[in-house]
Amino acid sequence: MTTPSQRFYYLAGQGVRHSIAPTVHQTVADALGLPWTFKLLDIPSVEELMSVFRQPDFAAGVVTMPYKKTIMPHLDRLDELCTTLGSCNNVYIDGDGKLVGSNTDWIGILECLRTASEKGVGKPAMVIGAGGASRAAVYALFAHLKCATIYVINRDDQEVADLQSDAQAYGEAGPTIVHVKSLSQIESIAAEELPAYVVGTVPDFEPQTESEIEASKIVKYVFEKTLEEGRGVFLDMCFNPRKTRLLKAAGEQGWKTVEGINIIGWQLERQYTLWAGAEAAKNIPYDKAWEALRKAADASTIINK
Repeated sequence: MTTPSQRFYYLAGQGVRHSIAPTVHQTVADALGLPWTFKLLDIPSVEELMSVFRQPDFAAGVVTMPYKKTIMPHLDRLDELCTTLGSCNNVYIDGDGKLVGSNTDWIGILECLRTASEKGVGKPAMVIGAGGASRAAVYALFAHLKCATIYVINRDDQEVADLQSDAQAYGEAGPTIVHVKSLSQIESIAAEELPAYVVGTVPDFEPQTESEIEASKIVKYVFEKTLEEGRGVFLDMCFNPRKTRLLKAAGEQGWKTVEGINIIGWQLERQYTLWAGAEAAKNIPYDKAWEALRKAADASTIINK
């Protein structure tokens, strides 16, 4: 039975049962003395998701695929970051008891890339996919890593057009988003203009269709042809499996690779600032949280395939 002080916070989406997030978040909540229990919410519709979030015992929420965009109109308010990025991965309760959408994905992406190498700052970048997660990647790359040109690989033209439209919210001088559709197109780009940061935002799968096979060839060309002195960083936001096909391909070509699990760790400060306040966030035991993250990842029989 739920006591008046006991509350729940969630990772909400589809296919989340493999997630290692509960161990990390429960470690933080317990250390901060928060009477919160972290749960996985694998749920079939955004309406049902919101029904859970509207319960009086709701404390906070992490939102993942496929609800990062569809949840937005259901919330009471969106903060400036959420509106600018056009994607929500974080829900918190404001002082008036309203449910507010925000985005902290971009911080995780930024720190994963920046701490791996700063050689890609100011150079072209690439994002694989144009769904909800791609918004955070584009924002981190452009607004904080000064990557003015961002190549996007995605089989759906309209999704890329929507991504370009959302990026206009950054202001008059937004990123130049180039939809790369063919191997010949990427081959026409000079080696020094190839991306030094690449972010994958799609699930790991074996290419089947003609467009998927072409996309795979494009990415592997980038890994192989980027100038030796400019070898870059590849971050794959997918971490089921932990070692994705693209992480392996990038590593074989000498790129620095960053597993998607690290995004969880780099978001903690901002998430708990929103959820529990700045003073509580100051006391996050980062060493314990990162240790819990890595242990949970190592122990998972699902992501270590």
